[in-house]
Amino acid sequence: MKVFFIMGMMVVIGAMIGGFTNHIAIQMLFRPHRPIYIKGKRIPFTPGLIPKRREELAVQMGKLVVDHLVTAEGFKNKFTDPSFIKEINGLVTVEANKLFSTKLTVHELLERLNIQDAELKLMKKADSYLEEKLEKLWGRSTSKTVDELLPESVVGSIHSQIPQVSMYISNKGVEFFQSEVGKQKLKTMIDDFLATRGMLGNMVQMFLGNVSLVDKVQPEIIKFLKHQGTIDILSTLLQEEWNKVKDKKVEDFSYLLHKEDVLSFLKKAILKEVNIIAQFKRPVTEFILPLKATVMEKIVPAVIHAAAHYLADHSDQLLQKLKVEEMVRHQVEGFSVARLEDMILSISKKEFKMITYLGALLGGLIGLLQGIIVWLMG
Repeated sequence: MKVFFIMGMMVVIGAMIGGFTNHIAIQMLFRPHRPIYIKGKRIPFTPGLIPKRREELAVQMGKLVVDHLVTAEGFKNKFTDPSFIKEINGLVTVEANKLFSTKLTVHELLERLNIQDAELKLMKKADSYLEEKLEKLWGRSTSKTVDELLPESVVGSIHSQIPQVSMYISNKGVEFFQSEVGKQKLKTMIDDFLATRGMLGNMVQMFLGNVSLVDKVQPEIIKFLKHQGTIDILSTLLQEEWNKVKDKKVEDFSYLLHKEDVLSFLKKAILKEVNIIAQFKRPVTEFILPLKATVMEKIVPAVIHAAAHYLADHSDQLLQKLKVEEMVRHQVEGFSVARLEDMILSISKKEFKMITYLGALLGGLIGLLQGIIVWLMG
């Protein structure tokens, strides 16, 4: 009976020693966190293995991540995975739909994007841009003839309209001289003419008697204006004058066109027509809603597909630019030892317990073996 008690005690003691030593060994991986000194001398095995080798651990973890976990091949496979592209397309589509359904004005949207005073900045840019472009346009235009400056279609249109203009002038002349105002004006002109002719004027009035000269002249003037020959003469004269104008350079009209006034007028007219301030008060949807079908069905898928394949083709450069190894190393070096301990224990806590239990089991078996040996030797 005494033998079995001794054997049992040896098993228990062996199990306790085995479990305790394994537990101490595991704790020594992390503890103590800092070296301990007695009289200026560091106690062996302080700090623990992981705190002591933290920098080396950080370097090795960085290499592990880059060489085996976050690899260029892995990035390439992920970026070209149809399910991944479909998922990204879905996310972008949701965000795009939010934009297309927004009630924000352009001004409000820009403010949310932290872009301040966009209207004033754009107005200044537009003013400066227009001034520069109009200056260049003026410089190029003044050395050209009217014929060179105007589009061919405009020149042709003016040429074709000359007969109609002649007809219009003729008709307006007829209307004027048929009116009472025109007749009275004609009478005044005739009276003034005869009054300046002395004897000749008196003879004409005596010859006509009571018949008014204007009643004789008015029908003849109207006939003259209505005659096709008169219209043809007007057309010829207008055509000749138009040809002269076409051959003149724009700078020949400088006495009529003052550069500063013209450019200022054009700039103000364009800015007023565009009305930049009013555009910023309009809802964003007014500008983008007509593009919704094209954006959602063509542009978004095409951009995502192109971006995914671009990133896949440049995975090596991307990883180099990201400096993943260095980033992991810095992160690990920045961790406190307690956090590293928590991270490792959260992953391997069960395994460490099993190691402790295994130590106890082995210690117990060794104690049992020792007890058997003692019993046999006794």
